[in-house]
Amino acid sequence: MATQHARSAARLMMAPAVILLLGWMLVPLTMTLYFSFKRYLPLRGGDLGWIGFENYARFVSSSAFWPSVQATLMVVGGVLVITVCLGILLALLLDQPMWGQGVVRILVIAPFFVMPTVSALVWKNMFMDPVNGLFAHLWKFFGATPVEWRSDASLTSIIMIVSWQWLPFATLILLTAIQSLDSEQLEAAEMDGAPPLARFGYII
Repeated sequence: MATQHARSAARLMMAPAVILLLGWMLVPLTMTLYFSFKRYLPLRGGDLGWIGFENYARFVSSSAFWPSVQATLMVVGGVLVITVCLGILLALLLDQPMWGQGVVRILVIAPFFVMPTVSALVWKNMFMDPVNGLFAHLWKFFGATPVEWRSDASLTSIIMIVSWQWLPFATLILLTAIQSLDSEQLEAAEMDGAPPLARFGYII
């Protein structure tokens, strides 16, 4: 009985936060859906009336719709592959005992705290600039012509920037998952002579 009262009290205490969070999410969503059925041009008269699904029909029938979908899927897929693969490698590396482990972890997760606009400007000016960027100097050092990232490889550059920003998040999740594994299973597999790749594939 006391447990039920405690649970009821906890729900009542959480109710204001849950209601505020629902309002915070549902009000913008409702307004977005409402305006998607209207012809609303803020710089040319504002609200010009209800037009139903015309905005959706124009959006889907646009010549830029499917190329945009394709580009979005390429960015999402590329970022997922890079963050998961490199995140696993970094998580395995950070799980090993090393000197200055705390400092290394802070350095690894640092990009996650950089604003997207700032990270884009840092990559654009410090790394991808075809004249003064770090990549341009590396290309010249090896006798190659620097890449014009913003014009010749714009999609690749976006994938690199977004992957760099979200890699720490994937690393932290995967590191937490690895550290929550049962160490006895890993030790037993190692004592039974299981090679590292087999331990990784079947246990980790």
